[in-house]
Amino acid sequence: MYAELSITSNFTFLTGASHPEEYMERAVTLGLPAIAIADDNSVAGIVRAHTQAREIARKVHERLEWEAQNTSIGPPCPDHIPKPPSHPIHAVPRLIPAARLIFTDAPTVTALPLNRQGWANLCRILSRGRLRAEKGDCILHLSDLMEFSDGLHLLLWPQATPSQGGAESEPSRRSASGASQAKDGRSPWRTQAQQLTRRFAGRMHLLMHPRYDGADNAFFSVLETEAKQLDLPTLASATPLMHHGARRKLADVVTAIRLRRKVDDLGRKALANGEQRLRSEPEMLRIFKGHEGAVTRAHNLSEQLTFSLDELRYEYPSEGSEQETPTQRLRRLAHEGLLWRYPAGASDKAKKMLAHELALIGKLKYEPYFLTVRDIVHFARSRDILCQGRGSAANSVVCFCLGITEVSPEMGTMVFERFVSEARDEPPDIDVDFEHERREEVIQHIYDRYGRHRAGLCATVVHYRGKRAIREVGRAMGLTEDTISALSSQLWGFFSAAGLEAERMREIGLDPDDRRLKQTLMLVYEINGFPRHLSQHVGGFIITEGRLDELVPIENATMEDRTVICWDKDDIDTLGILKVDVLSLGMLTCIRKAFDLITQHHQTGYTLATLPPEDPVVYDMLCKADSIGVFQVESRAQMNFLPRMRPRNFYDLVIEVAIIRPGPIQGDMVHPYIRRRNGEEEVSFPSDALGEVLGKTLGVPLFQEQAMQIAIVGAGFTPEQADRLRRSLATFKKHGNVSEFRALFLRGMKRNGYEQDFAERCFSQIEGFGSYGFPESHAASFALLVYASAWIKCHHPGIFACALLNSQPMGFYAPAQIVRDAREHGVQVRPVCINASFWDNVMEPDGHGGLALRLGFRQIKGLSEEDASWLTAARGNGYTQVDDVWRRAGLGPSVIERLAEADAFVACDLTRREALWQAKAIATAKPLPLFSQDLEGEALDEPAAHLPQMTLGEQVVEDYVATRLSLKAHPVALLRHLLTPEGRDKTTSVP
Repeated sequence: MYAELSITSNFTFLTGASHPEEYMERAVTLGLPAIAIADDNSVAGIVRAHTQAREIARKVHERLEWEAQNTSIGPPCPDHIPKPPSHPIHAVPRLIPAARLIFTDAPTVTALPLNRQGWANLCRILSRGRLRAEKGDCILHLSDLMEFSDGLHLLLWPQATPSQGGAESEPSRRSASGASQAKDGRSPWRTQAQQLTRRFAGRMHLLMHPRYDGADNAFFSVLETEAKQLDLPTLASATPLMHHGARRKLADVVTAIRLRRKVDDLGRKALANGEQRLRSEPEMLRIFKGHEGAVTRAHNLSEQLTFSLDELRYEYPSEGSEQETPTQRLRRLAHEGLLWRYPAGASDKAKKMLAHELALIGKLKYEPYFLTVRDIVHFARSRDILCQGRGSAANSVVCFCLGITEVSPEMGTMVFERFVSEARDEPPDIDVDFEHERREEVIQHIYDRYGRHRAGLCATVVHYRGKRAIREVGRAMGLTEDTISALSSQLWGFFSAAGLEAERMREIGLDPDDRRLKQTLMLVYEINGFPRHLSQHVGGFIITEGRLDELVPIENATMEDRTVICWDKDDIDTLGILKVDVLSLGMLTCIRKAFDLITQHHQTGYTLATLPPEDPVVYDMLCKADSIGVFQVESRAQMNFLPRMRPRNFYDLVIEVAIIRPGPIQGDMVHPYIRRRNGEEEVSFPSDALGEVLGKTLGVPLFQEQAMQIAIVGAGFTPEQADRLRRSLATFKKHGNVSEFRALFLRGMKRNGYEQDFAERCFSQIEGFGSYGFPESHAASFALLVYASAWIKCHHPGIFACALLNSQPMGFYAPAQIVRDAREHGVQVRPVCINASFWDNVMEPDGHGGLALRLGFRQIKGLSEEDASWLTAARGNGYTQVDDVWRRAGLGPSVIERLAEADAFVACDLTRREALWQAKAIATAKPLPLFSQDLEGEALDEPAAHLPQMTLGEQVVEDYVATRLSLKAHPVALLRHLLTPEGRDKTTSVP
């Protein structure tokens, strides 16, 4: 038997030429009992291989069950049908986690954890090296390995090692022949190797690998001699860079991309052949003829390496205290919240739901998860940071009582077990949105509370997609920039099943018969989906009870004061590790600022939970599609749909949020729902069973949960199959899709008596969710923000516009459109003023008992908040001329010019040009105050300049240049006399 213990995957970025999953699949074909993914200073791809191993085990189990059920069916297999291969086709290759450690002062080694402690030490070593380097780099010293050596077995790489991604380098060649020697005659490599041998006695092998250059037997003899001198046993490895030899060309392409060369210029850096691939036992015995013991030792060592990533589960923070267990603390906080949420007394339904949820949470031991999220939300509320929870478990009585969400679960028909169930042994999912301007405070609080050794952000794997794949492969293959641009222009057809047709290529000026172009297209298809590098997740935090850097390596993020792990959210989900999404939402910033303004000017305090519910005036406004700036319903598609939907209650908003999505649209569910809602079509259900699932949406599936329930109830999916379907519905799924379930789904629906057309539409919707799924729980949380923003806009349009402008950039609409909409709602909007404006837009008395919106300095392009602070701090009783701003505020001439260009000096009785003229004088020849008078002490007057008056059109243009909006006129109004047909009133609006 043979086990491969030193594999390089494509998570050694731009070096390995195969996915970790492909190595696992190939290991099945080759009959290997175990393989070790050992990327350079990284374990980023290990979970992918682990997940694939689970999938292989599942398929093998299904096949064994099928064979057991069909053993006695039919006659025996005829002799003329080939027998299956001799290797055990039902063997599931075992993944051995590992990493190839490259030191600055020691030989390279492959580190293999023997147990959980070994894995912890490997992660500590990698964390140490990555935290002392910039993101994406790792600086390891031998002292790191010596400090964290327990539980690790090492494979010592010999002096002659192929440089990653190509043939061996010249220094390596000299080292192999013994030419590279220290002055005392001893090899530095051997000295360092002996130091490692003394420390890792009995836990180290000398790695023996072929170079595939025709001289491997001689090389192996050299290595055997070296091993005897070090008193180390040898161990064989093919050190594969690819799972199959067909990836040789792609291996050269990724090397060329990494080295920023063309493939034609790689020279010795290119692979000499396609031999550096995953090998079977017979192949390894042939290659290592005469050294078979090294092959056997690889398998023997693999038997000792029993650590599995499955041992990493359930390392949650306890969140208890000396006085209370997590269960007691959660129960106490939940019942305190019940009194707080229901001051007049909770209903029996709410009490029963709370008791039921607490019992289920306790049974599954998820209390720490809910307490962690609660504590994060509690911190945010203590700092007056508006937040709102959403996600699979957020719309529950427990989360409502803990203050995680403001949506009462009694508003909907959510079923807690749908997300927190005994069938799925994984933590529930809760996302928390925070104000986008203050989320960093929450992130730093998490680091401070748990420590950077216990908390870190997840990674996001950036893959080769679309234009990046075309651009980088094209350059590596030597295509011209014009050719690359032409290929990029065909992006949407590029990755279709048929690819680019020859006729279409000729239309864009390319020769479909060109050999180099054909090779490039093939390689672009092949590299599509390859990992390019690791980036930072938008807010997914992993928090552990023990040291996080003993669970997974930690590294620096590009952003200051951020640390991240090397696994993405899918990897975390696979291992069942707690993840809390700390996300940002611009509308929360807007709503919080609006609440502050309402409190300031109307002495009325509101929260998301205390807004007057079900206000008919608000729904009247939405029915008229008066929703510019309103969360989630401000797009043109939503504004077109609102008058047809005519929402009249909160659940209508839940449906409104979810229905204009790729899933329902692609599944043609929108129009049937509207017809049924308007009474134009009879509400019917395909069956009573599906009627229970689809009743609240009039028989039309709209939510992600309904799609899963249809699969279970309608197509007969097992809970395990439904869970796999649920995973495939992840938002913006990077790998795979739900199409693999198509035949199973349609067959199941037909078997249960459903019409083919209905089944096709249901699965089409499921495929739409594969691109972007929207569950009911998320829709309910978002619907509350829809209502809140609509209520503010309806009752306080000026304050809503002010808060929107102060929260930019966000939403669909530019400041000019927000201001115009506010004026249409009767809000008086006043321009930026040197004596009245502040950095933020503010509300001020309009002189008639109401409020006017005063535009702030933030609307001026190029003006910083710091400059605005100096300006307002030195204003005193006001500025009277341009010079005052220069002398008193100390602002530079360029800043004063921006103020003049924005027409901010009107209060000083200066036109835009007059103010700009004076600002230019400061910039060119304005004397310092001490020298601004003549010898007699009289001021030096500059001759008056007679500047032409600006036309209205010029004023509007300059307003848009300076502030991106104008209060003087709409640009189209200047052209209305040209756009209005003859014979009509010139004041008539253009239809």
